[in-house]
Amino acid sequence: MSRSKKLNILIPLVSLFFLAAFAKHRLLDKQDITGTLSSKEMDETSGIAASTISPDTYYVHNDSGDTSRFFAITPEGKLKTTIYFKGDTHNPQGVADCEDIDVGPGPQKDKSYVYLGDIGDNAGNRKYITVYRFLENKAWAAGTNAKTNAPAVAVNFRYPDGPKDAEAMMVDPIDKQLLIVSKRGDTVAIYSSPLNYKANDTITLTKRGKLFFPGFKPFKWITAGDISKDGQQVLLKSYDKVYYWRRQNNEPIWETMSRKYRELPYKGEKQGEAIGFTPDGKGYYTTSEGVFAPIYYYKSPE
Repeated sequence: MSRSKKLNILIPLVSLFFLAAFAKHRLLDKQDITGTLSSKEMDETSGIAASTISPDTYYVHNDSGDTSRFFAITPEGKLKTTIYFKGDTHNPQGVADCEDIDVGPGPQKDKSYVYLGDIGDNAGNRKYITVYRFLENKAWAAGTNAKTNAPAVAVNFRYPDGPKDAEAMMVDPIDKQLLIVSKRGDTVAIYSSPLNYKANDTITLTKRGKLFFPGFKPFKWITAGDISKDGQQVLLKSYDKVYYWRRQNNEPIWETMSRKYRELPYKGEKQGEAIGFTPDGKGYYTTSEGVFAPIYYYKSPE
């Protein structure tokens, strides 16, 4: 067979192969997207966390530039309720830079609390960061484009080694610890504090260890994290990767994270800064900054 005839056969076959691969990729993308954030108000989403008391309810929030509020949504991104609160009276918007959200235990036994972390510090000059705690309310899940106000308990935290920018905050339901992972640098640090704080306390965090992730800045910077509701799984994400650990024998969570991580599949997003487990821990969601950002679902490792 002549070379020209071989090329005439080969080129269509190669083209067909790439077309099929592209179509499969697009199909998988559509299957992984559960929905999109339905409101233009959710345009700088930087955290996502599952409700403990209300099925099919997740909490998201915007980062710097927004007012003191967060949102209850469905897994498909439909807005249930916008929850407003009284934040820092010295800040015209009430908050500086909220970067992550979580749900977990708190001062009252058998109650569930939402924790919103005003922990961003791009300039690295904040004297303290603030975490707001809310008693979770089933009414938030019952609304449709509703609005409400909720009382917030604020606590201020300082780092033992100077100001840090951070976007990953997690609540450990086993040891009842609040954990923050710094964002920038070749290595990042894990900090913690017990959850049994009082309103308006100022607490110095305890440094628990360092983590190193390969890659290039800023893509390797840590932008979100979560611990499953049974306390047995841990997620951290950067702009382009997702890291996973499984806890052993209810050890301190920083010991879990000191071991080698497992890298999980992740579809690149516009500016992905949110990750959160489903209530049963069998999967997790990610979403991104941007108006009508897609919500992706992934299965957790078995």
